[in-house]
Amino acid sequence: MVKVEEFQQFGKEQFDAAVASANTFSSGLQSIATAYGDYAKKSFEDTKTFVEKLSGVKSIEKAIELQTEYAKTSYETFVAESQKIGELYTDLAKQAFKPFEGFVAKVSATAH
Repeated sequence: MVKVEEFQQFGKEQFDAAVASANTFSSGLQSIATAYGDYAKKSFEDTKTFVEKLSGVKSIEKAIELQTEYAKTSYETFVAESQKIGELYTDLAKQAFKPFEGFVAKVSATAH
């Protein structure tokens, strides 16, 4: 039979875990938004620099060379930033559910 005190403690633990998870989730989302913002800013600056260089070329060969270099650099940056942001999402998920680990273990132990 479940005692009222145990039920109250159980509810308090759940509430504390939910608050901790919400705080972690909020800061994690802020980190992800910052990473997206930084990537967008870098991408804009890289594009601006490319257009400035392209406007000064005198031959089609040089224009193609610049375009190829820009495409390669843009792709490499995209892949690197995507991996970084993906890792931030993974860390967010791990940290957001971490407060519930003890709760799940406790429930599993009492169920057996």
